[in-house]
Amino acid sequence: MNGQGNQPLRLGVAGVSHGHLAEVTRRVERGDFTVVGVYEADKQIRENNGLRRKIDGALFYANLEEMLDKTKPEVVVAYGSIYDHLSVVEACAPRGIHVMVEKPLAVNTEHAARMAELAGKHKIHLLTNYETTWYSTNHEAYRLIANDSIGKITRIHVYDGHQGPIEIGCGKEFLDWLTDPKGNGGGAVIDFGCYGANLATWLMKGEKPLSVYGVLQHQKPDKYPEVDDDATIVLKYPTATVQIMGSWNWPMSRKDMHIYGSKGYIYQDTPTHMRIYTGRKESVLTPPALQAPYNDSFYYLKAVVRGEIQLNPADLSSLENNLTVVSILEAAIQSSQAGKEMQISE
Repeated sequence: MNGQGNQPLRLGVAGVSHGHLAEVTRRVERGDFTVVGVYEADKQIRENNGLRRKIDGALFYANLEEMLDKTKPEVVVAYGSIYDHLSVVEACAPRGIHVMVEKPLAVNTEHAARMAELAGKHKIHLLTNYETTWYSTNHEAYRLIANDSIGKITRIHVYDGHQGPIEIGCGKEFLDWLTDPKGNGGGAVIDFGCYGANLATWLMKGEKPLSVYGVLQHQKPDKYPEVDDDATIVLKYPTATVQIMGSWNWPMSRKDMHIYGSKGYIYQDTPTHMRIYTGRKESVLTPPALQAPYNDSFYYLKAVVRGEIQLNPADLSSLENNLTVVSILEAAIQSSQAGKEMQISE
């Protein structure tokens, strides 16, 4: 523990262009954290965002280092482009400030390795937040597998995405980098492929795949001319195959998963409902709700930073898991370009 007990977490926000900024705005009055400073380089975005309507405008800064030095947050959450995650860690790590980024960790393995190096050198926590980390059905699936309810995992299918960021009405400030190959690192392969890579790495207890094969499509080049909008990633493990389907072309929003074992299956249908097939019979399950701090990204972040819980290497939010995620996504992009499966370098 760091002696601060149950005092609110001193939170800094780096960037406000991400559509997931609502993660902060809807919790800002809850009491477990206090936003002490916000950085955003773009003046128009800095003065027009959801968080601006919740906190004092004097807390907004045009310079990240100035914000950090004047407001002294314990932890910074990054809600700018994925490309900017590296610069956030470069500013925060030497100051001993922990960081949580929105998924995925980085745009490529070069950025990810540098971020990991800085986190290790300066002994900060570097977490990655995914919506699916807080699904009770995913954790119940993990428990059932650990209890040998479906036998040994043989195949996992992960389905993620929606109709497309333009189609669902994402704001211009978000679209400007989300559909840019530099700002996002890719299209649907990054935006939604990361969920499956994260979950597969967790379910496989941190094991890296032997090879990665990626098929990236431009099904709507008129809307997304610079990046892929449909991605299929196949991961080959010694005893299992994982197929990740991330797309901006589903007819509906989805984040579901099918896990097949040697003696049954688990269908994680929604965050709260699932099916399990064992003994030649399918049953519908509604698992118990997750308990704090394991039910919410900011409760979890506070518990990690304050030393109340310890991250394990394969955990969904861990640096180790998410370094593997970035390796998988980069290999999928390279595979699609080369037309052959790729191995992940150690």
